[in-house]
Amino acid sequence: MAEDHPPQQDQVEGIYQPKDAVSATIKAALVTGSAGAFISTIQNVLTKTNYGAWGAVNKFGSTTALFTAMGGAYEFTKNASANLREKDDAWNAAYGGLSAGTMMGLRVRSAPAIVGYGAGLATLLYAFSFTGGSLAGYQHDPEVDEVTRKEYLRKNRRRPVEDTVMEVGEGRGVYAPGYEERRAQRIKEAYGIDVPRRSQAS
Repeated sequence: MAEDHPPQQDQVEGIYQPKDAVSATIKAALVTGSAGAFISTIQNVLTKTNYGAWGAVNKFGSTTALFTAMGGAYEFTKNASANLREKDDAWNAAYGGLSAGTMMGLRVRSAPAIVGYGAGLATLLYAFSFTGGSLAGYQHDPEVDEVTRKEYLRKNRRRPVEDTVMEVGEGRGVYAPGYEERRAQRIKEAYGIDVPRRSQAS
């Protein structure tokens, strides 16, 4: 009878881990809803007509509702798609963008707007996710420790002290080995003074 061997590390990393779509949806809806409420408040403040303190809810509450619906729809669709497909790739973001864009198009109440906003946002989020999903630029290898990487870069670009001394000369914190002996010899030749040398630590 064959023995069961534990899976290798690459096999474990390749196994899809299901996501909690409901919890992620609630969090995303709260975050985007808060952003929508903030924008509604700004709209209420900048309007010419005085709607009072509750104008952000009564008059511009649809902005809050739109942001909440878009954030929740995006996050739920993205995670549900990942769980159903058992893949975590850029297509999940595209499906989420299609769902969120549809919510934006429903506000216009036009079929072309629903299709257009959905397709546009899906394309945009697919491209963003496919190219790395970050506005910070190139991401370093997560397997390499950042301190080790920076130490390697410093060593890789470090120049010998002799090259630096030849270009800028000695002094101002740049001293080559044997500086004290050379300094004492120069003073001896120029002024005839014996400079006491520092005792070397044993």
